[in-house]
Amino acid sequence: MRVHLVTMPWQPLDLPSLQIGLLHSLLTRTRPSDEIHEFHGSLRWAQFLLERTDGLLRPADHAEVGSDSIFDGLGDWVFSGVLYADPDWGVARLRAYAERRGIPVDKAHAMRVHAADFINRSAAEILEEDPDVVGFTSTFMQNVSSLALAAELKRRRPSLTVVFGGSNCDGPMGHALHRNHPFVDHVVRGEGEYAFPALLAHLDAGTPPVDVPGLCWWDGGSSRANEESRRTVAPRDIGSPDYDIWQAELDASPVAEYVRPKLVVEGARGCWWGEKHHCTFCGLNGSAMAFRAKPGEQLWAEVDRLVRRHRILDIVTVDNIIDMAYFTDFLPLAADSGWDLLMHYEVKSNLTTDQLALLARSGAVHIQPGIESLGNRVLDLMDKGVTGSRNVRTLRECADRSLTCTWNYLYGFPGETADDYDPVVDQLPALVHLQPPGGAFRIQLERFSPHFADPALGFAERSPAEMYDHVYDLPEEELADLVYLFDTPPRGIGGETEQRLARAVEAWRAGHAGSTLLMESGADGDLLVHDRRHGWPKRTHRRSGWEAAAFRHLEHGRSGPALHRLLTEEGHTPTPERLTRWLGEQVSLGLLFFDRRSYVSLPLRNAPVRAAAVTDDAGAGVDIEVVAR
Repeated sequence: MRVHLVTMPWQPLDLPSLQIGLLHSLLTRTRPSDEIHEFHGSLRWAQFLLERTDGLLRPADHAEVGSDSIFDGLGDWVFSGVLYADPDWGVARLRAYAERRGIPVDKAHAMRVHAADFINRSAAEILEEDPDVVGFTSTFMQNVSSLALAAELKRRRPSLTVVFGGSNCDGPMGHALHRNHPFVDHVVRGEGEYAFPALLAHLDAGTPPVDVPGLCWWDGGSSRANEESRRTVAPRDIGSPDYDIWQAELDASPVAEYVRPKLVVEGARGCWWGEKHHCTFCGLNGSAMAFRAKPGEQLWAEVDRLVRRHRILDIVTVDNIIDMAYFTDFLPLAADSGWDLLMHYEVKSNLTTDQLALLARSGAVHIQPGIESLGNRVLDLMDKGVTGSRNVRTLRECADRSLTCTWNYLYGFPGETADDYDPVVDQLPALVHLQPPGGAFRIQLERFSPHFADPALGFAERSPAEMYDHVYDLPEEELADLVYLFDTPPRGIGGETEQRLARAVEAWRAGHAGSTLLMESGADGDLLVHDRRHGWPKRTHRRSGWEAAAFRHLEHGRSGPALHRLLTEEGHTPTPERLTRWLGEQVSLGLLFFDRRSYVSLPLRNAPVRAAAVTDDAGAGVDIEVVAR
């Protein structure tokens, strides 16, 4: 059997498709007689635009319309006219949407006029390989481009078998995609390691796939959806991806000069925190929350093999949360390897000092710790399991180790009030030397999140997000099953409180680059705190005696009573009243952060190595503002 694996725009240009890599490896192992081809449509699209526009539309524009516009649907809209065989479809709807939202759409319009020719060229190229099966992987804004190409392939060759899979096909989304698009023969819902080979075996035998869990298929003119299995893929069955074809295509493409390629690896699936405390707003992991992880030695062998084979040191891990066992096996192996790795990891925001230090030694330069807020009550509403002062401590310790820390300040939770934000916003200017959030954003209702599953949590009224009106030509009742994002009446803060938060975050971002707050020990045991933060007087604070001891304890965060107990045990004699006044004074000076439960010190021990915000010309990857090395 000839199988063609396809990933379409808007796969990031600097990353290979993990899904394609895993499926290629899986089929090579389980069906060695099959002939496997790959089509990296996102890379081809960026090259197509370069050629067609004489370099006016470059890879950076690809990221702006694709990844950066995910909440406005611009990438999907670019291909919707092809899908619906009408170049004017959705144009007026997008124009009205853009005017209401104040978003630029010129580049999306400039791309759309080339979409039909690209789909035609892609279909011809794939059919030249005479495939029996074409499998599409779809995540985020890959649906419409994939559907447009699938429709054209089936129009040209009706006997071809078209299969869809990926996170856009999880749960009811997969069935809705299938029943509304008759040119899609099968949809694999959930993980594909077991289901996809089982489907191919049925295609070989010419038998109906009634026993493939989760599969959507056509039974005559009826769309059937097999019951989804609760069985998850075991770690031993999660293979190592094959990126050879991607590497060869990138190396031969003119797009290569615009991107800094990275390798994608997967150590774990699911979320061990979410199994017990599913963050209320989070829809990640879909129907497969159960946490599973490869042994650290296995993951390191995979990373080592990929680095040696592709000569690429940038590693992006797609795990939603790091396996804590990796601090005893995988990360020490990476730290001792001698490779100058540059790794990305998603972690919990309450890692210890030693764990963050190990991450830095192992080559991690970018972490995403899921901070989301600095207010205790809002964090409780999220069920995050951390406090505001702990999150601030994480920001400080990341800066101390020159770890870029990516996060967003989220708001809009049912039950939150201005009183939950005002004391925090008042203190944000003191944090200007720490990694700022990417912005302040109102949460949107995500499928699979607790907010979505339980309307009693505050989002009983919901409808498919407005952006889908210019993406799909489907009735609302079908969109309600197909899409991932939903609009709801705003909850939580608004008005002046919302504006204050937005202004404070914007000021933080603007003042961060030139700000430092550094602490050093003097020869006599005193502490010197050198304040060079934007918006604060340039001065040096000296702390001696019990005040210096208090600052050292507060590096770990302490409540007032706990700090007093520690000082007393060391022989210091400030009264509780004197200590309380002193703590308030330090907060006023911007040297401490107080979350209403505990205090944490803000000065760094080490000056972070900073560079201006860096993105490659593809606009892909992360904005590096603190760079290790």
